Amino acid sequence: MDITQLILDDHHEQRRLFAILEQVGTTDTTTLTAVWGRLSTFLEVHAAAEEQIFYPELLRVGRASAAEAETLDAISDHNEIRDAIAAVTGHPVGSSEWFAAVAAVNVANGDHMAEEEREGLTDFRRGATLQLRHDLAVAFAAFEASHNTGVRPVDLDPEAYVRETERAIATPSDGSLGIGRLGRA
Repeated sequence: MDITQLILDDHHEQRRLFAILEQVGTTDTTTLTAVWGRLSTFLEVHAAAEEQIFYPELLRVGRASAAEAETLDAISDHNEIRDAIAAVTGHPVGSSEWFAAVAAVNVANGDHMAEEEREGLTDFRRGATLQLRHDLAVAFAAFEASHNTGVRPVDLDPEAYVRETERAIATPSDGSLGIGRLGRA
């Protein structure tokens, strides 16, 4: 098991659920509500799992400046996705406005997944051992399973997230004086 593959598998499932929504008739609000409920919960849980498990390790093992930039961008993307998800609730299910709001979530999420697949996951595979990738996959799967009914959506300040995460992962033996990289000043 490999965390990068679990994340890719989640991305595939997200794309599949968006495709299902696009194929359901506008008057079948029961199905639309059920599939959207599953998808929006899945997106929230996936983002929370990445924020708690994947991105701290990317900051630890990735190339410093690239990992920071990728993480800042990812947390900003997660906020954009959360905000887009919240906007869907303001429209009647099946209406053209509802579909447009769902499409906005799809665009924000699609952009995020593409960047993450090109950058963060690739960088992580280069720097992380197979054992670490396995251990994180186990933690990621456990997190998602234990939060299958959802998590409370919370936008994070990307810079504060990186600063706090870098502080948490810094070890006394790393020779750092706590200066230089984002948030260690």
